Amino acid sequence: MFMPFEPKCKQCRREGTKLFLKGEKCFGTKCPVVRRTYPPGVHGPAQTRTKKLMGFARQLREKQKARRVYRLKEYQFRNYVEAAQRRKGDSGQFLKNMLEMRLDNVVYRTGFATSRDQARQLVGHGLIRVNDKKVNIPSYQVSVGDALTFKDATLNSKIGEEVKKRLEKLEPPSWITINPTRVEAKVTSTPREEDMGLIFDTQPIIEYYSR
Repeated sequence: MFMPFEPKCKQCRREGTKLFLKGEKCFGTKCPVVRRTYPPGVHGPAQTRTKKLMGFARQLREKQKARRVYRLKEYQFRNYVEAAQRRKGDSGQFLKNMLEMRLDNVVYRTGFATSRDQARQLVGHGLIRVNDKKVNIPSYQVSVGDALTFKDATLNSKIGEEVKKRLEKLEPPSWITINPTRVEAKVTSTPREEDMGLIFDTQPIIEYYSR
């Protein structure tokens, strides 16, 4: 389980934008990022975000932002970057695709969970099935054509009822199809740039690890 060094809302305030780490609370008016637009800490109110970050500072902030969004430790994130750099082509695009196709992220994107942390719990507790097989590894790479659902006992529980209600209102990304009645999701293609809704830039991240 990812163990952040700061409370989730402070992480969002540190990055100056919503990272959507606390599910539905992030969409409400009580979100601390909306109420307190300055960084956390004793000197926070005196700081401003008008200064544009350049060079190493920007690379570091983009890297931290991506790590926090996907709830990864430093060594885990570095492994993804190095794997993307070994492939021929656009390293930044490969990095985004690998992060998006993590099982915990796909569970979050399907609406089975309200946050990536909750999605990781569902996967870790063995409640998710991929092609009718139990997979309890959050970093498992989902492939195009894979079908995700809950184990049968979970569908009849309180968790299953909440998910069914959520799926009826959900508009999934174009690369995922949802069957609310059966509580089933299928990955139909690789993630598209416009569906990712990413709040970080991968180019400074690649540059950070290429130093």
